[in-house]
Amino acid sequence: MIRLENYKSGHIEQGVGYKYFVPSFINDEWAWQDTTINNLLEKASLRLGELNSFSRLVPNIDLFIQLHVTKEAVLSSRIEGTQTHIDEALLPQTEVQEERRNDWQEVRNYVDAINDAIANLDRLPISSRLIRSTHKILLNSVRGEHKLPGEFRTSQNWIGGNSISDARFIPPHHQLVGNLMGDLEKFLNNTDTHVPDLIKIAIAHYQFETIHPFLDGNGRIGRLLITLYMVQEKILAQPLLYLSTYFEKRKDLYYDNLNSVRVNNDMTHWIKYFLVGVEQTAALASQTLSNILEFKDDIENHARANYGRRSTTAILLIHHLMQTPVVTVDDAARLCNISYKSANEIVKLLCTDGYLVESTGQSRNRLFKFKPYTDIFAE
Repeated sequence: MIRLENYKSGHIEQGVGYKYFVPSFINDEWAWQDTTINNLLEKASLRLGELNSFSRLVPNIDLFIQLHVTKEAVLSSRIEGTQTHIDEALLPQTEVQEERRNDWQEVRNYVDAINDAIANLDRLPISSRLIRSTHKILLNSVRGEHKLPGEFRTSQNWIGGNSISDARFIPPHHQLVGNLMGDLEKFLNNTDTHVPDLIKIAIAHYQFETIHPFLDGNGRIGRLLITLYMVQEKILAQPLLYLSTYFEKRKDLYYDNLNSVRVNNDMTHWIKYFLVGVEQTAALASQTLSNILEFKDDIENHARANYGRRSTTAILLIHHLMQTPVVTVDDAARLCNISYKSANEIVKLLCTDGYLVESTGQSRNRLFKFKPYTDIFAE
């Protein structure tokens, strides 16, 4: 049994010209005496329960899932230095400025990686195999594509600094990665211990970031792991909770708390920080769902009251926009199975009433954004 009060995070070993950190194995029973953890755990669990209940009551919840996924992709990638915003992430690649397309592609890859990983949970538990396949999608044709996509590293990496000589942190030697990831995988899927799920994924996220098993993309995969675990363990019925919003708000605090575990053996503080993040993020996600439902009711009622015979088709288009909130007139015609002229009339109505905003400034090949809707996710 590992007691938090006596926890030793690991030890330093000597490499050739540098020293690296080797984390202790975590696949064990965990216990603690600090009652604050229990209080924070209860608050976080209650908020997650509220979010789960809310998501079950929301009709057509799948309409909104993709925007949550896109927001997570934007924020998690931003922590790693990309500059894409949610409005831009939703655009077709041809509408993105050429100098920003690499960042755009990284965000799109992250969306694809999330969707693929969640779909694979139906047949594959969280494992090194699933993590590697998700990583392969993440690094496809972007920065890092030459850094062994889908494979654990076979060389030393480091965090911070221009070289290993001035690195802020040096993860374990690559020959240790296999055993450390095996221990992490066993911990995540160990049904013989009685570690609460939120405590377990807090510890697992720290451990993954400390192992840093890939040459690139570790932060994004490690943050995705949190949501995957919650879906796998049925803590969440839908993938609606992503902690990148919380981590990105104070990146320095996030990194400092991770590093404090390694330097000061302070897993207790990391767990408290993590649980506060779950509570706050779940509350924010519930509020976002509430705002979306209010907006959906308002726009549908507005269409019924003002669009006459076009109201049914307009509402159909609105539902499509809630999944993919950018559209051309051609798209609208195809999605609603109507003529170009009819689609253009409905798009014009939605523009006049401020629901759609034309983004190109052109008279042809116009692209319309469902801006009031995407603004809810940007709050």
